[in-house]
Amino acid sequence: MIIRSVEAIPVRVPRARNQAMRTAGSPTPLDSTPGDYRWSSVFPALYSIHFETALVKVTLEDGTVGWGEAQAPLAPEVACSIVRLLLAPVLTEQDFDPDCEGIQRLWNTMYATMRVRGHTGGFMLDAISGVDLALWDLAGKIQQKPVWAMIPDTMGRKEVTAYHSGIPGSSAAERLAYARERQAEGFGAFKIFYDCPAEELFATVAGFREQAGGRCGLAVDALWRLEADEAIGFGLRLDELEALWLEAPLAPEDPLQHKKLANSIRTPVAIGESYRTRFEFAPFFREGCMRIAQPDLGRSGLTESLHIAKAAAEHGVAVVPHVSIAMGPQIAAAIHLAASIPNSDLLEYNPNVFEIANRHLLEPLALVDGRYQVPQTPGLGARVQI
Repeated sequence: MIIRSVEAIPVRVPRARNQAMRTAGSPTPLDSTPGDYRWSSVFPALYSIHFETALVKVTLEDGTVGWGEAQAPLAPEVACSIVRLLLAPVLTEQDFDPDCEGIQRLWNTMYATMRVRGHTGGFMLDAISGVDLALWDLAGKIQQKPVWAMIPDTMGRKEVTAYHSGIPGSSAAERLAYARERQAEGFGAFKIFYDCPAEELFATVAGFREQAGGRCGLAVDALWRLEADEAIGFGLRLDELEALWLEAPLAPEDPLQHKKLANSIRTPVAIGESYRTRFEFAPFFREGCMRIAQPDLGRSGLTESLHIAKAAAEHGVAVVPHVSIAMGPQIAAAIHLAASIPNSDLLEYNPNVFEIANRHLLEPLALVDGRYQVPQTPGLGARVQI
Protein backbone atom coordinates (compact mmCIF):
# COMPACT_ATOMS: atom_id res chain seq x y z
CA MET A 1 0.00 0.00 0.00
CA ILE A 2 1.53 3.35 -1.08
CA ILE A 3 1.60 6.46 1.12
CA ARG A 4 0.12 9.29 -0.92
CA SER A 5 0.31 12.19 1.52
CA VAL A 6 1.52 13.21 4.97
CA GLU A 7 -0.04 16.37 6.39
CA ALA A 8 0.31 18.23 9.68
CA ILE A 9 -2.22 20.61 11.18
CA PRO A 10 -1.42 23.04 14.00
CA VAL A 11 -4.26 23.27 16.53
CA ARG A 12 -4.91 26.13 18.93
CA VAL A 13 -8.10 25.96 20.99
CA PRO A 14 -9.14 28.65 23.51
CA ARG A 15 -9.85 27.33 26.99
CA ALA A 16 -11.04 28.66 30.33
CA ARG A 17 -7.82 29.27 32.25
CA ASN A 18 -9.53 29.25 35.65
CA GLN A 19 -10.76 25.70 35.00
CA ALA A 20 -7.37 24.58 33.69
CA MET A 21 -5.27 25.98 36.56
CA ARG A 22 -3.37 23.36 38.54
CA THR A 23 -4.04 20.80 35.80
CA ALA A 24 -2.24 19.65 32.63
CA GLY A 25 -0.76 22.47 30.60
CA SER A 26 -1.35 25.03 33.36
CA PRO A 27 0.05 23.43 36.51
CA THR A 28 1.01 26.76 38.10
CA PRO A 29 -0.19 30.35 38.05
CA LEU A 30 1.24 32.26 35.08
CA ASP A 31 2.65 35.77 35.04
CA SER A 32 0.61 38.66 33.65
CA THR A 33 2.74 39.56 30.65
CA PRO A 34 0.96 40.04 27.31
CA GLY A 35 0.98 37.37 24.63
CA ASP A 36 -0.04 33.76 24.31
CA TYR A 37 3.04 32.33 26.04
CA ARG A 38 3.71 33.24 29.65
CA TRP A 39 6.18 32.22 32.31
CA SER A 40 5.20 30.02 35.21
CA SER A 41 5.23 31.92 38.47
CA VAL A 42 7.14 29.19 40.30
CA PHE A 43 9.71 27.68 37.94
CA PRO A 44 11.35 28.67 34.62
CA ALA A 45 9.08 27.30 31.92
CA LEU A 46 6.70 28.82 29.41
CA TYR A 47 3.06 27.81 29.07
CA SER A 48 0.39 28.73 26.55
CA ILE A 49 -2.85 30.35 27.60
CA HIS A 50 -4.47 28.18 24.91
CA PHE A 51 -4.76 24.45 24.28
CA GLU A 52 -2.13 23.75 21.58
CA THR A 53 -1.21 20.56 19.76
CA ALA A 54 -0.29 19.25 16.30
CA LEU A 55 -2.38 16.71 14.41
CA VAL A 56 -0.91 14.50 11.70
CA LYS A 57 -2.89 12.94 8.84
CA VAL A 58 -1.40 10.17 6.68
CA THR A 59 -3.37 9.05 3.62
CA LEU A 60 -2.80 5.89 1.57
CA GLU A 61 -3.40 5.42 -2.15
CA ASP A 62 -6.81 3.82 -1.52
CA GLY A 63 -7.95 6.81 0.57
CA THR A 64 -7.50 5.17 3.98
CA VAL A 65 -6.61 7.84 6.55
CA GLY A 66 -4.60 7.48 9.75
CA TRP A 67 -4.59 10.15 12.44
CA GLY A 68 -1.68 10.87 14.77
CA GLU A 69 -0.62 13.69 17.05
CA ALA A 70 2.60 15.31 18.21
CA GLN A 71 2.90 16.75 21.69
CA ALA A 72 3.07 20.49 20.94
CA PRO A 73 1.94 22.56 23.93
CA LEU A 74 3.91 25.51 22.53
CA ALA A 75 4.32 26.57 18.91
CA PRO A 76 2.66 23.61 17.16
CA GLU A 77 3.71 25.16 13.86
CA VAL A 78 7.28 23.97 14.55
CA ALA A 79 6.40 20.26 14.65
CA CYS A 80 4.12 20.75 11.65
CA SER A 81 6.94 22.36 9.65
CA ILE A 82 9.20 19.41 10.42
CA VAL A 83 6.52 17.02 9.19
CA ARG A 84 5.94 19.06 6.04
CA LEU A 85 9.55 19.84 5.13
CA LEU A 86 11.47 16.76 6.31
CA LEU A 87 9.23 13.78 7.01
CA ALA A 88 6.56 14.01 4.33
CA PRO A 89 9.08 14.02 1.45
CA VAL A 90 10.81 10.83 2.64
CA LEU A 91 7.55 8.97 3.35
CA THR A 92 5.40 10.00 0.38
CA GLU A 93 5.30 7.25 -2.29
CA GLN A 94 6.86 4.76 0.16
CA ASP A 95 5.32 1.30 0.33
CA PHE A 96 3.63 0.81 3.71
CA ASP A 97 3.65 -2.61 5.35
CA PRO A 98 0.88 -2.44 8.00
CA ASP A 99 2.60 -4.27 10.85
CA CYS A 100 5.08 -3.60 13.66
CA GLU A 101 8.10 -4.28 11.45
CA GLY A 102 6.83 -2.04 8.67
CA ILE A 103 6.18 0.83 11.05
CA GLN A 104 9.61 0.32 12.66
CA ARG A 105 11.28 0.61 9.23
CA LEU A 106 9.56 3.92 8.57
CA TRP A 107 10.43 5.15 12.08
CA ASN A 108 14.08 4.34 11.33
CA THR A 109 13.83 6.28 8.07
CA MET A 110 12.40 9.34 9.81
CA TYR A 111 14.95 9.19 12.64
CA ALA A 112 17.82 8.91 10.14
CA THR A 113 16.90 12.14 8.35
CA MET A 114 18.57 14.31 11.03
CA ARG A 115 20.37 11.78 13.26
CA VAL A 116 23.97 12.74 12.43
CA ARG A 117 23.05 16.41 12.77
CA GLY A 118 22.26 16.00 16.45
CA HIS A 119 18.48 16.25 16.27
CA THR A 120 17.74 13.14 18.34
CA GLY A 121 15.21 14.73 20.68
CA GLY A 122 12.91 17.71 21.09
CA PHE A 123 10.75 18.99 18.25
CA MET A 124 12.21 16.49 15.77
CA LEU A 125 11.08 13.47 17.78
CA ASP A 126 7.74 15.10 18.57
CA ALA A 127 7.08 15.35 14.85
CA ILE A 128 8.22 11.76 14.23
CA SER A 129 5.94 10.59 17.02
CA GLY A 130 2.93 12.29 15.47
CA VAL A 131 3.54 10.46 12.19
CA ASP A 132 4.25 7.21 14.04
CA LEU A 133 0.83 7.28 15.74
CA ALA A 134 -0.85 7.88 12.39
CA LEU A 135 0.95 4.85 10.94
CA TRP A 136 -0.27 2.64 13.79
CA ASP A 137 -3.79 3.95 13.22
CA LEU A 138 -3.49 3.05 9.52
CA ALA A 139 -2.08 -0.39 10.24
CA GLY A 140 -4.96 -1.21 12.56
CA LYS A 141 -7.50 -0.08 10.02
CA ILE A 142 -5.92 -2.18 7.28
CA GLN A 143 -5.69 -5.26 9.51
CA GLN A 144 -9.15 -4.55 10.95
CA LYS A 145 -7.74 -4.74 14.48
CA PRO A 146 -7.52 -2.29 17.36
CA VAL A 147 -3.93 -1.20 17.93
CA TRP A 148 -3.63 -3.06 21.24
CA ALA A 149 -4.31 -6.33 19.40
CA MET A 150 -1.37 -5.68 17.03
CA ILE A 151 1.20 -5.35 19.82
CA PRO A 152 3.25 -8.53 20.33
CA ASP A 153 2.43 -10.44 23.54
CA THR A 154 -0.34 -7.96 24.33
CA MET A 155 -2.03 -8.17 27.71
CA GLY A 156 -5.30 -7.26 25.98
CA ARG A 157 -6.81 -5.40 28.93
CA LYS A 158 -10.31 -4.08 28.29
CA GLU A 159 -10.00 -1.32 30.91
CA VAL A 160 -7.13 0.80 32.20
CA THR A 161 -7.30 2.43 35.62
CA ALA A 162 -6.98 6.22 35.46
CA TYR A 163 -5.41 8.47 38.05
CA HIS A 164 -6.78 12.00 38.34
CA SER A 165 -4.08 14.48 37.35
CA GLY A 166 -4.27 17.88 39.02
CA ILE A 167 -6.47 19.02 41.87
CA PRO A 168 -7.77 22.56 41.22
CA GLY A 169 -8.74 24.98 43.96
CA SER A 170 -7.48 28.18 45.55
CA SER A 171 -6.94 26.64 49.00
CA ALA A 172 -6.17 23.30 50.59
CA ALA A 173 -9.80 23.01 51.69
CA GLU A 174 -11.10 23.58 48.15
CA ARG A 175 -8.65 21.08 46.73
CA LEU A 176 -9.59 18.43 49.28
CA ALA A 177 -13.30 19.00 48.61
CA TYR A 178 -12.69 18.59 44.89
CA ALA A 179 -10.74 15.37 45.44
CA ARG A 180 -13.53 14.01 47.64
CA GLU A 181 -16.06 14.56 44.83
CA ARG A 182 -13.82 12.82 42.28
CA GLN A 183 -13.18 9.96 44.69
CA ALA A 184 -16.94 9.38 44.81
CA GLU A 185 -16.84 9.06 41.01
CA GLY A 186 -14.46 6.11 41.24
CA PHE A 187 -10.97 7.61 41.25
CA GLY A 188 -8.57 5.86 43.60
CA ALA A 189 -5.40 7.83 42.82
CA PHE A 190 -4.63 11.52 42.34
CA LYS A 191 -1.70 13.80 41.54
CA ILE A 192 -1.04 17.24 42.95
CA PHE A 193 1.40 19.81 41.58
CA TYR A 194 4.04 21.52 43.72
CA ASP A 195 2.79 24.99 42.85
CA CYS A 196 2.63 26.52 46.35
CA PRO A 197 4.89 26.88 49.43
CA ALA A 198 6.25 23.53 50.56
CA GLU A 199 4.48 23.55 53.93
CA GLU A 200 1.13 24.21 52.24
CA LEU A 201 1.78 21.31 49.89
CA PHE A 202 2.67 18.94 52.74
CA ALA A 203 -0.40 20.05 54.68
CA THR A 204 -2.59 19.32 51.66
CA VAL A 205 -1.03 15.87 51.21
CA ALA A 206 -1.52 15.15 54.93
CA GLY A 207 -5.13 16.33 54.76
CA PHE A 208 -5.74 14.16 51.72
CA ARG A 209 -4.32 11.13 53.47
CA GLU A 210 -6.50 11.73 56.54
CA GLN A 211 -9.58 12.30 54.38
CA ALA A 212 -9.01 9.27 52.16
CA GLY A 213 -8.23 6.96 55.06
CA GLY A 214 -5.89 4.87 52.95
CA ARG A 215 -8.52 4.31 50.24
CA CYS A 216 -6.83 6.70 47.78
CA GLY A 217 -3.23 7.50 46.96
CA LEU A 218 -1.72 10.89 46.15
CA ALA A 219 1.34 11.51 43.99
CA VAL A 220 3.29 14.78 43.93
CA ASP A 221 4.61 16.37 40.73
CA ALA A 222 7.49 18.68 41.71
CA LEU A 223 7.66 20.26 38.24
CA TRP A 224 11.47 20.04 38.21
CA ARG A 225 11.55 22.68 40.98
CA LEU A 226 13.81 20.96 43.49
CA GLU A 227 17.51 21.65 43.82
CA ALA A 228 19.77 18.69 44.51
CA ASP A 229 20.55 19.82 48.06
CA GLU A 230 16.88 20.03 49.06
CA ALA A 231 15.39 17.13 47.11
CA ILE A 232 16.21 14.42 49.65
CA GLY A 233 14.66 16.34 52.55
CA PHE A 234 11.57 16.98 50.42
CA GLY A 235 11.38 13.30 49.53
CA LEU A 236 11.74 12.21 53.15
CA ARG A 237 8.73 14.36 54.05
CA LEU A 238 6.76 12.53 51.36
CA ASP A 239 7.97 9.22 52.82
CA GLU A 240 6.26 10.18 56.08
CA LEU A 241 3.07 10.96 54.17
CA GLU A 242 3.26 7.76 52.07
CA ALA A 243 2.99 9.54 48.73
CA LEU A 244 2.38 7.36 45.69
CA TRP A 245 5.39 8.81 43.88
CA LEU A 246 7.52 11.93 43.47
CA GLU A 247 7.39 13.05 39.85
CA ALA A 248 9.86 15.24 37.95
CA PRO A 249 11.80 16.20 41.08
CA LEU A 250 15.00 17.55 39.50
CA ALA A 251 16.24 19.13 36.30
CA PRO A 252 15.85 16.30 33.78
CA GLU A 253 19.42 16.30 32.44
CA ASP A 254 21.28 14.75 35.41
CA PRO A 255 20.99 10.97 36.04
CA LEU A 256 23.47 10.95 38.94
CA GLN A 257 21.43 13.35 41.07
CA HIS A 258 18.29 11.34 40.32
CA LYS A 259 20.13 8.19 41.39
CA LYS A 260 21.19 9.79 44.67
CA LEU A 261 17.63 10.89 45.38
CA ALA A 262 16.08 7.53 44.42
CA ASN A 263 18.50 5.71 46.72
CA SER A 264 17.79 8.04 49.66
CA ILE A 265 13.98 7.91 49.91
CA ARG A 266 11.26 5.26 49.96
CA THR A 267 8.82 7.22 47.79
CA PRO A 268 9.15 6.01 44.17
CA VAL A 269 10.75 8.52 41.81
CA ALA A 270 8.80 8.93 38.55
CA ILE A 271 10.38 10.55 35.49
CA GLY A 272 10.23 10.30 31.73
CA GLU A 273 7.98 12.86 30.07
CA SER A 274 11.09 14.82 29.02
CA TYR A 275 12.68 11.91 27.15
CA ARG A 276 11.66 10.82 23.67
CA THR A 277 13.64 7.65 23.00
CA ARG A 278 15.10 4.53 24.62
CA PHE A 279 18.48 6.19 24.07
CA GLU A 280 17.55 9.18 26.26
CA PHE A 281 16.09 6.85 28.90
CA ALA A 282 19.11 4.52 28.92
CA PRO A 283 21.38 6.32 31.43
CA PHE A 284 18.45 6.77 33.83
CA PHE A 285 17.61 3.07 33.69
CA ARG A 286 21.28 2.18 34.03
CA GLU A 287 21.77 4.33 37.13
CA GLY A 288 18.56 3.15 38.82
CA CYS A 289 17.06 6.64 38.84
CA MET A 290 13.38 5.73 38.89
CA ARG A 291 10.80 3.14 39.84
CA ILE A 292 8.20 4.57 37.46
CA ALA A 293 8.85 5.54 33.83
CA GLN A 294 6.50 8.05 32.21
CA PRO A 295 6.88 8.16 28.42
CA ASP A 296 4.54 10.58 26.66
CA LEU A 297 3.04 9.09 23.51
CA GLY A 298 3.00 12.49 21.78
CA ARG A 299 6.77 12.69 22.28
CA SER A 300 7.92 9.08 21.99
CA GLY A 301 5.22 7.63 19.75
CA LEU A 302 4.00 4.08 20.16
CA THR A 303 6.92 2.42 18.38
CA GLU A 304 9.56 3.92 20.65
CA SER A 305 7.35 3.71 23.76
CA LEU A 306 7.25 -0.07 23.30
CA HIS A 307 11.05 -0.12 23.33
CA ILE A 308 11.04 2.07 26.45
CA ALA A 309 8.51 -0.21 28.14
CA LYS A 310 10.63 -3.27 27.36
CA ALA A 311 13.73 -1.63 28.83
CA ALA A 312 11.71 -0.58 31.87
CA ALA A 313 10.58 -4.17 32.43
CA GLU A 314 14.16 -5.41 32.21
CA HIS A 315 15.09 -2.99 35.00
CA GLY A 316 12.06 -3.76 37.18
CA VAL A 317 10.48 -0.37 36.47
CA ALA A 318 6.72 0.24 36.11
CA VAL A 319 5.32 2.32 33.24
CA VAL A 320 2.68 4.98 33.85
CA PRO A 321 2.28 6.85 30.53
CA HIS A 322 2.26 10.63 30.76
CA VAL A 323 -0.76 12.44 29.28
CA SER A 324 -0.67 16.22 29.17
CA ILE A 325 -2.19 18.54 26.56
CA ALA A 326 -3.56 16.03 24.05
CA MET A 327 -6.36 15.40 21.64
CA GLY A 328 -7.78 12.00 20.77
CA PRO A 329 -4.86 10.31 18.99
CA GLN A 330 -2.41 10.89 21.84
CA ILE A 331 -4.83 9.79 24.55
CA ALA A 332 -5.99 6.74 22.59
CA ALA A 333 -2.38 5.68 21.93
CA ALA A 334 -1.58 5.92 25.64
CA ILE A 335 -4.62 3.77 26.44
CA HIS A 336 -3.53 1.12 23.91
CA LEU A 337 0.00 1.08 25.35
CA ALA A 338 -1.18 0.77 28.96
CA ALA A 339 -3.64 -1.96 27.95
CA SER A 340 -0.93 -3.99 26.23
CA ILE A 341 2.25 -4.10 28.30
CA PRO A 342 2.69 -6.17 31.47
CA ASN A 343 4.36 -3.47 33.58
CA SER A 344 1.59 -0.85 33.34
CA ASP A 345 -1.65 -0.67 35.30
CA LEU A 346 -2.28 3.09 35.57
CA LEU A 347 -2.73 6.01 33.17
CA GLU A 348 -2.94 9.78 33.65
CA TYR A 349 -6.31 11.51 33.23
CA ASN A 350 -7.14 15.21 33.08
CA PRO A 351 -10.86 16.01 32.78
CA ASN A 352 -10.43 19.32 30.94
CA VAL A 353 -8.07 17.79 28.39
CA PHE A 354 -10.31 14.74 27.97
CA GLU A 355 -13.36 16.91 27.34
CA ILE A 356 -11.61 18.98 24.66
CA ALA A 357 -10.23 15.84 23.00
CA ASN A 358 -13.64 14.20 22.84
CA ARG A 359 -15.15 17.36 21.42
CA HIS A 360 -13.10 16.73 18.27
CA LEU A 361 -13.69 12.99 17.86
CA LEU A 362 -16.44 11.35 15.84
CA GLU A 363 -16.82 8.71 18.55
CA PRO A 364 -15.68 9.88 22.00
CA LEU A 365 -13.26 7.97 24.15
CA ALA A 366 -14.90 6.55 27.25
CA LEU A 367 -14.04 6.63 30.93
CA VAL A 368 -16.32 4.79 33.36
CA ASP A 369 -15.94 4.75 37.16
CA GLY A 370 -12.37 6.00 36.97
CA ARG A 371 -11.29 3.52 34.26
CA TYR A 372 -10.52 4.13 30.61
CA GLN A 373 -12.42 1.83 28.28
CA VAL A 374 -9.92 0.46 25.76
CA PRO A 375 -11.06 1.15 22.16
CA GLN A 376 -12.14 -1.97 20.27
CA THR A 377 -12.54 -0.48 16.79
CA PRO A 378 -9.80 -0.84 14.14
CA GLY A 379 -6.81 1.46 14.59
CA LEU A 380 -6.47 3.85 17.50
CA GLY A 381 -10.23 4.35 17.75
CA ALA A 382 -9.81 8.13 17.58
CA ARG A 383 -11.36 9.43 14.36
CA VAL A 384 -10.72 13.16 14.33
CA GLN A 385 -13.19 15.79 13.18
CA ILE A 386 -11.82 19.31 12.70
